[in-house]
Amino acid sequence: MAAGTKSIAGALFALALAAAPAMGQALVLDEVRGGVFAHNAYHGFIPTSLAYDFSRIENVKFSALFTAPALDDAWWLLSPRLELGGTFNLAGRRENLVHANLSWQFGLFETPLYLELGLGAGLTDGALSGAVAPARNFGCPLNFYESAGIGAHITETMTATLVYEHMSNLGICTPNEGISHVGVQLGWKF
Repeated sequence: MAAGTKSIAGALFALALAAAPAMGQALVLDEVRGGVFAHNAYHGFIPTSLAYDFSRIENVKFSALFTAPALDDAWWLLSPRLELGGTFNLAGRRENLVHANLSWQFGLFETPLYLELGLGAGLTDGALSGAVAPARNFGCPLNFYESAGIGAHITETMTATLVYEHMSNLGICTPNEGISHVGVQLGWKF
C-alpha cells in the first residue's frame, strides 16, 4: 500500500475517533469485514443493466463498522453505523480508495437477510487527469462514496454481504470518471 494511502486511511480513522464524542457516545467497534471485489465492474453510477464485467477480480476490501447510537427503532434514519474502509488493487492499478461513510442496515422481515445502504466520502490515489484507458481520471482526490448491498446473518457473529460500491465527484471536478466495484465481504461481529 502506498504511503499516501496509509496517511489518508490514518486521517480518516483519526477523524472518526475525534467525532465520536460529538455523537454523544463512545465509538465502539461492532463488525469487521474483508472480501474480494471485481475492479471497475460497472461503468456508471446507478446500475441500470446487467452489463457487469467480472474479469478483473483483483481488489481486496476491508471495513470496520462502529455501533450506531442507541436510539428507538423508529429513528433508524438517525441511527446509521459509521464505516471506515478501503478497497485496494492487487494488480498494480493506482486506483485504490479509502472511505468514511454512514451505513444503514434494514432487516428483511423475520429473515436473516438484510439490505444495506452507505453514503459518505472517499479518497483515491488514482489519476486526476491524463490517464490512458483503462485507467480512470477522477478529476479530484476527494469524491463522494456510495454503496449498496444485500447480505445475510450466517450466524450471530458472522455475516456475508454482496456489495456494490461507487466513487465519483458527481461533476464537481472534471473529468468525472467514477469507479464502481462489486464483490463479497465476510464480516465478524463483536
